[in-house]
Amino acid sequence: VQLQAFGGGLVQAGGSLRLSCAASVRTFSIYHMGWFRQAPGKEREFVAAISWSGGNTYYTDSVEGRFTISRDNSKNTVYLQMNSLKPEDTAVFYCAAAARGYVYNHAASYNSWGRGTLVTVSS
Repeated sequence: VQLQAFGGGLVQAGGSLRLSCAASVRTFSIYHMGWFRQAPGKEREFVAAISWSGGNTYYTDSVEGRFTISRDNSKNTVYLQMNSLKPEDTAVFYCAAAARGYVYNHAASYNSWGRGTLVTVSS
């Protein structure tokens, strides 16, 4: 699965961004999808995940209530709507795909990764 994330940029604290991740695969609907991020000098961390059908979503505590993950299987795309952004959200955001049996917040569960898109939140 080839993944390409885009939509990052520079935004002021309190602002919003929507990230998109397009997948080049015929069977996108069988993949669970996740978003991870890596801030400068820190390890990659889980942000959000969505099951293959979109019926289940998961978030790390720090983004719960501010970020929303969604998917459109007809467009082979997963989204991350980010509201009320904070400077500590600054990171490179990566989308990832898991074929089956994933542990949603474990990076090792994901088989394919996009290159990442940079989100910078200024104070």
